[in-house]
Parts: sequence; C-alpha cells; structure tokens
Amino acid sequence: MKKILIVLLSLCVLTPVAAQSGIERILQEVEKNNTSLQALQKEIEAQKIGNKTGNYLPDPEVEFGYLWGTPTEIGNQKDFGISQSFDFPTAYGYRNKVANLKNENLDGLYRSERINVLLRTRQIAIQLAYLNALSKDYNRRVESIRTIVDSYQKKFELGEVDAIEKNKVYLNFIACVNEKEKIDIERKSLLNDLKALNGGKEIQFNETEIPFTPLPSNFNEWYAVAESKSPALQYLSKQVDISKQQVKLSRSLSLPKLSAGYASERILGEKLQGVVIGISIPLWENRNRVKEAKADVLSSESALEDNKIQFYNRLQSLFNKSVSLRDLALKYRDALSSYSNEPLLRKALDTGEFSLLDYLHEAEYYYDALNSMLELERDYALSVAELTAIEL
Repeated sequence: MKKILIVLLSLCVLTPVAAQSGIERILQEVEKNNTSLQALQKEIEAQKIGNKTGNYLPDPEVEFGYLWGTPTEIGNQKDFGISQSFDFPTAYGYRNKVANLKNENLDGLYRSERINVLLRTRQIAIQLAYLNALSKDYNRRVESIRTIVDSYQKKFELGEVDAIEKNKVYLNFIACVNEKEKIDIERKSLLNDLKALNGGKEIQFNETEIPFTPLPSNFNEWYAVAESKSPALQYLSKQVDISKQQVKLSRSLSLPKLSAGYASERILGEKLQGVVIGISIPLWENRNRVKEAKADVLSSESALEDNKIQFYNRLQSLFNKSVSLRDLALKYRDALSSYSNEPLLRKALDTGEFSLLDYLHEAEYYYDALNSMLELERDYALSVAELTAIEL
C-alpha cells in the first residue's frame, strides 16, 4: 500500500506540469494587463512625490515699506528686508528618513495588492481546471448514456423493453446533459472573471489537470521564510521604524526655530542696514508631540506582534487543512484506479446480468466517487494556493 501511495504521489506531482505552466502563463498576463495594479502604481508614484515635498525650506519672505512723513520736513522712510526661516537643522534629516521609509512602505502596499490579484487569478484558474476536468468527464458520460439511449430505443421498437425502461434511460441522459450545460455556464462565468482581471482582454484556459503542488516538508522552517517575505508584516515592521523616526523628528521640531535675513532702512538721506537673526521659543505649538509619537511606536509594535501571531496561526491552519485534503485526494485516486467498476458495469448491462436500474445505481456510486476526488483535488489546490500565496 505504501508503494502505491508513493507512486501515486509522484504521479500527482508530475502530471500537472502542463496545468501549472498554463497557470503561470495566465499569472504573467494578468500581472502585465491588470488595470487595478496599473492604477495603484500611478497612485503610489504620486504619493512618493508627495512624501518628498514636505522636506524643503519654507519660502523666503521679502518686505518693502514706503512711509510718508508728516510734517514733510521729516522726510519719507524706505524699509527693505528679506528673511529665511528654518527648523532646527536635524529635523530635515529625520524628515528625509521618514519620507524614504514611507516610500518603501508604498512599494510594500503594491506587492501586497499584487499578491491579492495573482492569488485571485490562481484560484480562478484552479476552479477552471476543475470544471474543465468535470466537463470533459461529463462529455464521456453523455456519450456513454447516448449509446444506451440508442440501444434502448431499438429494444423498445422491437418490444424487448417497455416505455418505462426507455424513459428512465432518456431522463438519465437529459439530467446528464443538463449538468454538463450547468458546468459550462459556470466555466464561462469564471472566464469572464479572468477577462476582468486581465484588463478586459480575452484569455483562454483549457487545462484539465488540477495542480497538485507538494507541501513543504517542515512547516516551521518554511514559515520562517514565509514570514520574512510577507508584505503585510514588512509593512507593519516599517511602520514601527517610521514611528521611531517620528519620535526623533518630534524632538527636533520641539527645538527652537531659527530665521536669518537682511534689513535696510533709509530716511533723510541716511541708510541703516544689517543682519537680522530670529529665534522662536518653543512653548506651546509642539506640546505633547513627543508623547504622541512614543505612543505611536507602542501601537505599531503591538500591531506587528498581533499580526505575526495571526499570520502564523492562519498559515498553520491552512497547512494542516492542506495535509488532510491531500491525503483524502490520494486515497480517492488509489481507490478509483484500483477498484473502478465502470467497464464491468456496462458489460453486465449489455449481457443482461444487470437491470437498467442496477446499472444506474452502481454507475452513480462510481461517478460520485470521481466527483468527490476532483472536488478534493480542487480544494487541496485552492488551500495550497492560499498557503503559498506569499511566494507569488
């Protein structure tokens, strides 16, 4: 039994290569054509420019005054001044670091959305592979029952079977045809979803092999790598760094602001000119800014730790679910490959060993098992796709 399972597992890993490569082709197309990703990229570029605009000196101020003297004997006075104000110098360095970290985080947001789009695409492709396989099998079922319908029609005409037997076969045939049409309707709907993800461009996917991707042998070792790749956790980690830099920036902004400039004054033919230096006294404007920034650090660190726990538990749950689904799918494959009675059933019907009712009941057991196997393989593929989405 162990040898059989090992062989089957090898087959499961090797046979879906075409499907996997087909899915990879679709992922590349969607990543290139998806309009949501394109719009997000442009939005991020605009935000990056915005993050860099707040780290320049304020505009210089120029003043000119012309004052008429009364009485006229005292003459007119002309004043001129130009000044430049600026924050304490260290603030500009911290602002630049904060802007760079925010821009890096914007790249993380794009990576996160990219993974969401590609995961959705992969899930649709897996569903399509499942429906393609089901549709292919229903084609075979329809053709098989069609031959039985033709046979029973001839028997009815010869008086060998009654109308009830003939109608049973026909109703079974109609039910099978209708089920096939339902499957094709769902396939068309998923293809439309795929088209929407592909920027409105038609995309075809006719693979019938459901991807059977092997699971990592050691979850904890694999998780350590997955955690380091997670855009969500990277984003939160960067938020912690940004918050820490904000603390330093807030401290710098609490220091005195400076201004320097030139001023001149003319009156009665005399001229006064010189340098003007100013300093602000930080009393009220930035009150509690440092405390607020420190509180943000604690909040960001708490959010990061909470999300790490949630991320680990979610992936561990998905891993355990995937293991169970894989084992069940392999058991069904083994059972169907070893104990399929479909050819024997048809032979028994044709030779008269089975009545039509017996044949339909026994065939239904086989088809139910086949449907269950395909559903398990689909669910396993979907579970693994979500588990390994971080690697997209």
